[in-house]
Amino acid sequence: MRNILIKISYDGSYFHGWQIQENAHTVQEEFQSALYKIIGEKADIKACSRTDSGVHANVFCISVKTESKITPERLKGALNHFFPLYMACLSAEEVPLDFHARYSCKGKEYVYLIHNREVRDPFLKGRALHFYHKIDVEKLNKAASYYIGTHDFTSFCTQDLRKMEDMRRTVFDAKVTREGDMVKFTVSADGFLYNMVRIMVGTLIRVQEGKLKPEDIPQILEKKDRAFAGPTAPPEGLYLNKVFY
Repeated sequence: MRNILIKISYDGSYFHGWQIQENAHTVQEEFQSALYKIIGEKADIKACSRTDSGVHANVFCISVKTESKITPERLKGALNHFFPLYMACLSAEEVPLDFHARYSCKGKEYVYLIHNREVRDPFLKGRALHFYHKIDVEKLNKAASYYIGTHDFTSFCTQDLRKMEDMRRTVFDAKVTREGDMVKFTVSADGFLYNMVRIMVGTLIRVQEGKLKPEDIPQILEKKDRAFAGPTAPPEGLYLNKVFY
């Protein structure tokens, strides 16, 4: 038995998230289909995270346990042969048998892109949020700095039918930068709650609109109530950017 760490990237606008669903096109379905064509067995696969419909990945990690003797380099090439054009295998490497793409993860980095120009760019449809009012990057960067540290992020989590867990997360870094018309929110943490990054972005947008002040962020965290944070930003601007092991 071998364990292979595979890193892929994909355009999330073509998928309804990672996990296989009935009547929905998912990343897992596409990945498993390509892998089976190559190794001819239903391998034990583990993903680094669950992703929502429309969310993209610059890097997404999958560990695969298999008895196949294919070399990692040949596996990489074969996956790229069978993958659709909106999905790519970046690398493949052997890892210890106890390595787990999700549970061995020490943290992740996400990027959210906001196209900040009066007129929308049709070529960015599905790949960045369009916001036509001028964004004050310095103001939003100050607001983002309050996310850094270990906090209970209940206010920044969409509540659903999933079992409640420890809502504390440690954010290593959070910043807002600009490159031309593109404003980028970059955040890294030891883990993220459901919709946490998108709610962080929605809250920053509320700060930009003057409905919240940067200094309101600590109070929102203390409330531990989703109603006090901003809206959940659309998925199209969100990218899983790095996975730390």
